[in-house]
Amino acid sequence: MAVVIQKPPLWTRLAPWVRGFDGPFLLSVALLALLGQLVMLSVAFDIEGRVQDHLRNLLIGAVVMVVVAQVPPQRLQALAVPAYVVGVLLLVAVELVGVTRKGAQRWLDLGVMTIQPSELMKIAMPLILAWWFQRREGRLRALDFAVAAALLALPVGLIMLQPDLGTALLVLASGLFVIYFAGLSWMLIVPPLLLGALGAGVLVVMEPQWCAPGVDWVVLHEYQRQRVCTLLDPTRDPLGKGFHILQGLIAIGSGGVWGKGFMQGTQTHLDFVPERSTDFIFAALAEEFGLVGVLVLLTAYGVFIWRGLVLAMEASTLFGRLLAGALILVQFVYAFVNIGMVSGLLPVVGVPLPFVSYGGTAMVALGASLGLMLSVGRYKRLVPT
Repeated sequence: MAVVIQKPPLWTRLAPWVRGFDGPFLLSVALLALLGQLVMLSVAFDIEGRVQDHLRNLLIGAVVMVVVAQVPPQRLQALAVPAYVVGVLLLVAVELVGVTRKGAQRWLDLGVMTIQPSELMKIAMPLILAWWFQRREGRLRALDFAVAAALLALPVGLIMLQPDLGTALLVLASGLFVIYFAGLSWMLIVPPLLLGALGAGVLVVMEPQWCAPGVDWVVLHEYQRQRVCTLLDPTRDPLGKGFHILQGLIAIGSGGVWGKGFMQGTQTHLDFVPERSTDFIFAALAEEFGLVGVLVLLTAYGVFIWRGLVLAMEASTLFGRLLAGALILVQFVYAFVNIGMVSGLLPVVGVPLPFVSYGGTAMVALGASLGLMLSVGRYKRLVPT
């Protein structure tokens, strides 16, 4: 008599892969992913293949998240130095033989694919600095912070040479968060903040003179100067450099409290909102879902950031706390910068809105970041040897 062996249900086979994950954090990620897919369906239903591709990217990001989360923090520490070294070498290669597009040399052609090495540094930077401070735990000196600053400055400088100021600032932020959590004194933090606030005030006052045609800012490229000047006064070129900001503001304002409705955004679907499925998707969201939709999205982000910080605080090692804390705050910076630039509060830079903007590389990087945080939470009871 033949014996029939039934395969266990799919959820039973998948359970070991997600066992130990932080439930509320995973729920917040799922909620943001669903919101992102819903928004993409509404604002990009008439762009061929965009909705399906975004769903595919979300699924790829989810697979990357689960796979990376299987790696114990001890193994992550071992990967920190190789990831950083490879990332820096690739950035040097970009400077020497990189592919140039739209005036920027940011990519490497590997034959089978073209990669942007600066994306790797968004993960490698918090990894290497968390590894460094873990090794120096209990005996930190000023020199240790100087070494961390040097490790941070090298890739940031290489990325700025491409030039890619937006990505350089994000990599800089990921490193500064680690240094701050490691115990950097407020005596060293407050002066640069005050200096930055003073500089911003002077820039606003001097805008008519400094943004006049022909003025060279020396420290910035001309396109970067134009972005800052356009932020200060987008009406100076409403059909050119100020078009993106003005149309984004019109779309946000026209949505009102309840929005124009699912798939009903006129500014969005008449192509007044530029890059409506990528960098400026927040403007399209605000037009179609209104203030209510914006508040739902911001609440979801709030829960996501809160649970990420809880994972960081509950980590049993300094490495885990620094890594998880920096990665979750980088996601906050992504959302803050994207919403700020679309709302006319920050210069326009190519920063996606996490879970919502279309993009394959960005979604893979997001999945890897989430996997690292879940790994820290999953293995928080383990003591490194």
